[in-house]
Amino acid sequence: MLSNSQLAQVRTVAEEVILREGCLLYDLEFLEGPTRALRVYIDKSEGGVSIDDCANVSRGLNLRLDVEDLISGAYDLEVSSPGLDRKLTQLWHYEKAVEKTLRLQYRDESGQVKPYEGQLMGVKGTELTLENKKGLFSLEFNSVIKARIHLGEAFAKKPMPGKTKKR
Repeated sequence: MLSNSQLAQVRTVAEEVILREGCLLYDLEFLEGPTRALRVYIDKSEGGVSIDDCANVSRGLNLRLDVEDLISGAYDLEVSSPGLDRKLTQLWHYEKAVEKTLRLQYRDESGQVKPYEGQLMGVKGTELTLENKKGLFSLEFNSVIKARIHLGEAFAKKPMPGKTKKR
């Protein structure tokens, strides 16, 4: 298991390499289980992340992590874009997701966890303004437990033409 300070060092190194490649560090996570993996998600301020971006970041980061020996033992390094249905964990993620539909869980004033789905209308300071068919809803960023961009029915898995679902 990586300590918080080790993970912070890995994040610092990752940010340096990713910035040098013209990208942004979107998120980073270290998973331990049957296999250990460092997952690094990169983004760009304009346009999308290419396969070349991922390969360049992977090569540069792999070299730096080996030289600095920040993670002991074997692990897989995975570099990718956060995807269209990306998790939102930082305030700037929400700022980039304005006008997108979100699915989230938040903790209300009484401490209860509640689900919410709606369009993100804006971010002002640490306040998120969302809207769904019930109207406008304001929420403090710190009360969000988890959030993800929701792609809706347009991206729902559909059977291949000519194929039918088995019942």
